[in-house]
Formats: sequence, C-alpha cells, structure tokens
Amino acid sequence: MARGIAAAAHEGTIATGTLAVLGGGLDVMYPKENQYLYERIVAEGALLSVVPSGTRPLARNSPRRNRLILGIARGVVIVEASPRSRSLITARMAMEQGREVFAVPGSAVDPRARETNHLIRQGAILTESTEDVFQALNEAERTPLKERELIDFKGVSIGAPAPDKVEEARGTIEKILSPTPSLVDEIIRNCQFSPPPVVSWVLLELELAGRLERHPGNQVSLIQSLQEP
Repeated sequence: MARGIAAAAHEGTIATGTLAVLGGGLDVMYPKENQYLYERIVAEGALLSVVPSGTRPLARNSPRRNRLILGIARGVVIVEASPRSRSLITARMAMEQGREVFAVPGSAVDPRARETNHLIRQGAILTESTEDVFQALNEAERTPLKERELIDFKGVSIGAPAPDKVEEARGTIEKILSPTPSLVDEIIRNCQFSPPPVVSWVLLELELAGRLERHPGNQVSLIQSLQEP
C-alpha cells in the first residue's frame, strides 16, 4: 500500500489475488492517494496489520511489518536502493529468513542503482524480467535429494521487547557505540540485558534512523553527524 512500486505491484495483482500489509491499523488509510486501491483490495483481496485498529502508521512499526511481509513472501525484489536505503534492511532481513533476494541492475553512474548492483555482487539474483523470478522460484521447488527435516513449530516465538526495556537499553547502547566498528556479540555481552533480543531491537532502530552502519563480521559502528566535531 506504499507509494510507488508497492502500489504498482498491488494494481498488477488484484485480478489474481493480492495482500497488503499495512504500517498502521486496518481502518487507517495511508497514503491518502491510494484510497481507491485500498477499497479495491478490501473488496477483492486481503489486508493485514501488525498493530491494533486506529493506530497511525509510524516508522518504528516498519521492522515488524517487514518481517510479516517476508514471512508470507517467497522472495523480495529490490528495484532501487540508494545508500542507507530501508530497502537494504528489508533485503538483509530476507536473507536472514532464508528468502530469495532479487535485484534489478542499473547504471553504474545512477545513485539509485548503486546498492542494487552491490546486492547482485553479493549474490542476489540479477532480475531483468518476471521470467527471472519465476525461473529461480521454480528451481527452488524441485524435489530435494533427501527428505527435509521437520520443523518444530511448538516453540514459543519471541515477540517485540517491552517499551521500557527498549528505552533502558537505548541509552546504554548509544554510550557503548562509537565510529569504530564493534562486534554485536560483544555489545550484547557488555550490556547483559534480558532478554538479549532487546539489543538487536535497539540496533535496528538506530539503523532505520540512519545512525548505525553495519560492517562485515557482524560488526556495527555509530555514524557521526555533520554537526559533530
């Protein structure tokens, strides 16, 4: 339901079935220019949300929404991504969940294509047409050489940490972080917050805010603003 490629994807799939995962409550229409699309999906498709009805769309709900989208989808296509784009965070989450990552290549001098080209160098599937997507997904559905191990779904899923825990951890983690890359595991050991996922949650918040940079080897560093000496 977002502007641009997301709205175009819904329009192209309403006839065969589309599902929109909203950043706000099911009864909150956003953005306003997609009102007609919202009404069509209500009538012919399906809507989901990770927050209660009446909740306004907020940036901090994006990670929860994207995890739900990736849980439903078999893959994600990154069409454009400039440096520090949220699309890159979605691509990383897709890889963590074992989903296929597709990237549309672009000109080497176009900043909007810089990170999609980088994803392709890292192993994302080069995508020039829908046939590239169908081919990759069909190959993934081929019969494996051995039986797949059964997954135990009885375990209790860990939800988002309590807001007071996140608030407490945020100040401590910001003091630990610096422009010098640090291991995430080391940050978790030094903080000793319970549950441990609260550290990952704060790091993701900082990354979405453009204040955190990730490095190879599961390392992160704080991004200094231009105002800082």
